Amino acid sequence: MRHKYLIVFFIVAALLGGVSNTLAESEKISVVLDWFVNPDHGPLFIALEKGFFSQQGLDVNFHVPSNPNDPPKLVAAKNADIAVSYQPQHYLHVDQGLPLVRIATLVATPLNTLVVLADSDIKNLAQLKGKTVGYSIGGFETVILKVMLESQGLSLDTVKLVNVNFSLSPSLFSKSTDAVIGAFRNFELNQMDIEGRPGRAFYVEEYGIPFYDELILVAHGDYVKKAKLRRFVDALEEGVQFLVNHPDESWKLFIRGRKDLDNQLNRLAWRDTLPRFALRPGALDRVRYQRFAKFLKKQGLIKKITRLDDYAVELPSP
Repeated sequence: MRHKYLIVFFIVAALLGGVSNTLAESEKISVVLDWFVNPDHGPLFIALEKGFFSQQGLDVNFHVPSNPNDPPKLVAAKNADIAVSYQPQHYLHVDQGLPLVRIATLVATPLNTLVVLADSDIKNLAQLKGKTVGYSIGGFETVILKVMLESQGLSLDTVKLVNVNFSLSPSLFSKSTDAVIGAFRNFELNQMDIEGRPGRAFYVEEYGIPFYDELILVAHGDYVKKAKLRRFVDALEEGVQFLVNHPDESWKLFIRGRKDLDNQLNRLAWRDTLPRFALRPGALDRVRYQRFAKFLKKQGLIKKITRLDDYAVELPSP
């Protein structure tokens, strides 16, 4: 009988030791979001809620920045492991000397649009001549507008530019602008519908802007060979695959413990963002990234074209 108790004791001890070792081996990863939690971050939170990160031996913590410009800088300073960023801005950061490398993609299509009110007399971009166009952030947004106008034989100085900060749709409602650039197709258009003032969108990629990834994940260049980053990306892929297979269940997981997200706008945005998530987040389209670098260089947004492997990679297997 005593031998049986000893056997049970050693089995339990071994099991507890295994659990203890697993917990001890869990590696912490800090992820700084680009802004407040929203449906654009769906795969990240599904991977968290389904336990895919923990299955990879990772203890992942998400942080909301007080300033949306901070996340890449925090990673560059090694104060965070990963930041959610934007492909166009990533080139600018690298051009400025920040040691950042793209390691994965969240949203694999542009979200940016030029929007007018649906009942506006602006039916095509050529009719923007002499109109007022609002924007939130200068630089890339104004370059987008410039190229879109050039596709219609117009120049940037044929419109009046007004910085409306982040009041894009309100500026249309008040008629202080005739159009806005920088409106996200999965958010502003839905917000306008909810307000009973629907919009009409002109999609940037249909007017001379090369295809690009809207949301990406960046890490410090010194860390790209760390196995935990590859495991993070693998868990993220599990998250996005579950999300596209089970969108309704995933929505419930996404708002679990985050009831402030359970509103009409986020439900509509969830629906519209779903087909835009990267199904293979770790995969890198090298030609696409190099093409966009040439575009930004031609538009004068970056001074030089950096070697691709220095700012965008597919992480090696752990």
